[in-house]
Amino acid sequence: MESENEEGSPLSGILCLKTRQDMKRIEETEDCFILDFDPFDSFDVKRLSFSGADSERDKDLAIIHETGQVACRDYPHPRHLCLNFPFGSTPNPTHCPLCYCYVCDKPAPCEEWAVSSSHCNAYDSTLWKLMRTN
Repeated sequence: MESENEEGSPLSGILCLKTRQDMKRIEETEDCFILDFDPFDSFDVKRLSFSGADSERDKDLAIIHETGQVACRDYPHPRHLCLNFPFGSTPNPTHCPLCYCYVCDKPAPCEEWAVSSSHCNAYDSTLWKLMRTN
């Protein structure tokens, strides 16, 4: 019976890549390696712009990175939950392509969007819930 050493060890060296530069070359020669970085992260800090803060308080807070999908931005949502056009700080009749009417459950703008009952102003309240159920 041959020993394990004569056949060769089942273990091999494992490479750990620290930067993206060597990845293509190592991919061509190695079956397995560990990445010490996220290869899908293309975030570039140098592209950030912190100008245009409206108030002193806004200068203290900056969102510098975001991953994944956000329900109230990337999926259909009622107008009052829209992140592209925040309810109350932008005109309520404005809407993104994924907004829908809270009352009608139809894509915005509905037939009543900016007329008498102004469905564009609807939000999660007792009055609008009653109109929604009717």
